[in-house]
Amino acid sequence: MSNDSKRFTQYDELDLPKVAEEVLKQWEAEDTFGQSLELRKDAPPFVFYEGPPSANGLPGIHHVMARTIKDIFCRYQTQKGHRVDRKAGWDTHGLPIELGVEKELGITKERVRQIEARAQDKLRKIAQEERMDLPA
Repeated sequence: MSNDSKRFTQYDELDLPKVAEEVLKQWEAEDTFGQSLELRKDAPPFVFYEGPPSANGLPGIHHVMARTIKDIFCRYQTQKGHRVDRKAGWDTHGLPIELGVEKELGITKERVRQIEARAQDKLRKIAQEERMDLPA
């Protein structure tokens, strides 16, 4: 790598992973993303609501591709002067979450159904004693 240019680094060979690593280090050191938000703190916002990438499974390469394509819109709006807060998220519902909760609590869906049925029976009994009309 030679540094003949003051503005751009010139490379003798193209090593994209190395270039990406150098750029990322520079962005982190300069807080480039944070600065882009600060510079636009009073600018009109651009809000991009993104649904979860997966409802019931592990991430795949297609999720990375979709996220990349969606990011193009956010970057474009940033370049147009909008403030674009980005909050990468993951699915907060679906089978993986349910299974994780069941495992952590040591319960099953069947046990939850039993508890719900008992609670409904108790609520129905209280309502009947208070002369409330509840469906059977």
